[in-house]
Amino acid sequence: MRRNRRITAALIAGSMASTMLVGCGGSDAVVSSQPAKNVILIVGDGFQNEHERAYNNYLTGSYDSGLRHQTYGYKGYATTWDVTTYNRYAYTAGAATITNDKFDPFSSSYTVTFGYDPAKGGALPYPQSTLAAVNSDAALNYFGKKMLMSSTDTSAKIPATDSASAATALSTGFKTDDGNLAWRTTDKSDGKLKTIAEMFRSQKNGAIGVVTTVPFSHATPAGFVSHNVSRNNYKAIAKEIITEVKPEVVIGGGHPDFNSATVKPDNTYVDAPEYTALKNSTDYVFAERKAGVDGGTTLLAKATEAANAGKKLFGLFGGAGGNFEYHTPSNDGTATVTRGSTENPTLADASTAALKVLSKNKNGFFLMIEQGDIDWANHANDFKGMIGGFWDLDQTIKAVEAFIDQPGDDIDWNNTIVIVTSDHGNSFMRIDMSKKLGKGKLPDQQPKPAGSTYGSNNYYPNREITYGVDGNGVDSHFNELVTVYAKGPSAAVSLLQSWEGKWYSGTKLIDNTHIFKAMMSALSLKDENRP
Repeated sequence: MRRNRRITAALIAGSMASTMLVGCGGSDAVVSSQPAKNVILIVGDGFQNEHERAYNNYLTGSYDSGLRHQTYGYKGYATTWDVTTYNRYAYTAGAATITNDKFDPFSSSYTVTFGYDPAKGGALPYPQSTLAAVNSDAALNYFGKKMLMSSTDTSAKIPATDSASAATALSTGFKTDDGNLAWRTTDKSDGKLKTIAEMFRSQKNGAIGVVTTVPFSHATPAGFVSHNVSRNNYKAIAKEIITEVKPEVVIGGGHPDFNSATVKPDNTYVDAPEYTALKNSTDYVFAERKAGVDGGTTLLAKATEAANAGKKLFGLFGGAGGNFEYHTPSNDGTATVTRGSTENPTLADASTAALKVLSKNKNGFFLMIEQGDIDWANHANDFKGMIGGFWDLDQTIKAVEAFIDQPGDDIDWNNTIVIVTSDHGNSFMRIDMSKKLGKGKLPDQQPKPAGSTYGSNNYYPNREITYGVDGNGVDSHFNELVTVYAKGPSAAVSLLQSWEGKWYSGTKLIDNTHIFKAMMSALSLKDENRP
């Protein structure tokens, strides 16, 4: 099928039977004038609508407002399914699965509602749609039922994307298998995909960067600046980032000197030769965590040095698990949050440091910022950790705005678009609004009682909040809708809106691959993966 052909799929209510040959409708074509010079994509890893509402309530006492990005002019909802998710739903329904190693969601024939079915999961997230309440049919049978994905699969799992395939969708516009980083489905040797960061650099000579609170070789940042059939190949991923792709800015965790005892002997996230190369690099100004030294102060000083010298910046920090230590929210009604270890920068400081360097490129920049603690906390059903992560995310967005607003440079809201989204849902957290907490108050969070079958080590005896489709705790991603926000030039922001309902007729839903399409069009880039 020709790439520019437009075919709209009809959503058959209550059914997953409508077949879709998805065309490149919406804003797929390269636009004649470039709507944006700079793109900042901010990913709050692993949150859905209920997590945002919970943080709002902690911050302000209201579920409806508080987070800075919720003031942005564009708000939408996105589907996040990957090929693995699709195949679990399709195989369970007795339908054909995706096995084509050249699968492209914009030019291949498939049934889009096997990826996500609004009639079963909702055309809006919970609680705007009440379909996915705890113990509802949608919760138990659509979102939470473990499924196989083929006749040879022996491990039934909850259908949901992982961060690697979600990052691939955002960075390349391709749906792929769980665990793949900028690599096509089925893991063929010729499956490498160029990312939007790479295409922006090659076509516009722009600067590229990734910033994260988790190891820099972890799935989300790696999905924009590396390529691998397994997200777990951390050393190979780190080597490719450092020695081949060489982004202008990399800031994240994974410092080998601060890993836990179980991680440290193996240098899990970056191997010794690459770490040594960074310390001796003539390309990068290198900032790293040091005992007793403020990481934010160090990093910002190194960023100024790099910007003045016309060099790149690499910041290597992290703690025992490779990630930055969590920030701790108070429970006294003040809604104050205590910063984690001062030896790591805040994400706000790291993002400001990145922008100091990237903004020196007069051709523009592409920056991906990830707040990864939210996802890690949600896996553990750790409400306090999640709130601390949202605080960090919110401070980061304010810092990014402050950088764009500052005078004396050519970066402003007329040439810079900021997109804020999540890569997937996590934990199926639900708020019991009949047990509403006050501003700055946290639920009673206890260790799991001895002998309990509760599905998490974090236990909530008063059930102000619940985790899991049955409310009994869970460690899993979920195929829920995620929110998408954008602020910037109207011509760039409208590119997101142009995709609404293209795949899911009768709704305003977009897909995470549409975010890629919108960013590509905003930067007037040619898709080198789809010649």
